[in-house]
Amino acid sequence: MILAIDAGNTRVKWGLHDGAQWLERGAVVTAECGRLDDALPRVSGIERAIIANVAGQTVARALGEMLAARHIEARWARSEAERCGVRSGYAEPAQLGVDRWAALIGARHLYAGPCVVVNAGTTMTVDALSSESIFLGGFIVAGYSMMREALARHTAQLELCEGRFSFFPDNTADAIASGALNALAGAVERMRRYMVETGEDDPLILVSGGNAAVLAEGLEGAPRIVENLVLEGLVRMGASDV
Repeated sequence: MILAIDAGNTRVKWGLHDGAQWLERGAVVTAECGRLDDALPRVSGIERAIIANVAGQTVARALGEMLAARHIEARWARSEAERCGVRSGYAEPAQLGVDRWAALIGARHLYAGPCVVVNAGTTMTVDALSSESIFLGGFIVAGYSMMREALARHTAQLELCEGRFSFFPDNTADAIASGALNALAGAVERMRRYMVETGEDDPLILVSGGNAAVLAEGLEGAPRIVENLVLEGLVRMGASDV
């Protein structure tokens, strides 16, 4: 069995995979990553843990110590020029966020054609994966919650409150929620358009992350929601002996 861990800015997500399917998945708040030890199942037979960490050295140290105490070998995923059939077109492949790299690998495992790979979390990444399994490049923008919080923090008249999406918002809360969602959806749809204009045939939009369901409501067509593309990619990387 492989334990995959995706340590992000807001949550540390984990999944236990037996080589054929997910046995169990869960998450803890990143600021309380020490609770991961209690959240993980006490089972034998975990061969290794494969980890994507973008949450900093403090979190990395806590995860390393927890895994060592359980006698689980920790392997730290890294971005490379090529892995699991995906080639990176990044100017400096090692500089690509490892969560983005793992998500691209996860996307290719799940879908063979061209796709826009979206991770809608604290930030939103929008990455283009070609039909030839080449990562073409991508966007990074503030996520849904970050956009709304920034408006509330930097403007005196805009309080942070719950709103809902509307074509024609008639109140401030809905105007903020709809504006954020339209901005995010616009980035995704523009990336899809760029791919079509440069020769890719009808890319599928794959959406993952904590705000995947919110974002999908604002997207045209039929986006496919995947619970955690990063974990999907990590388990493939772990199986290929990272």
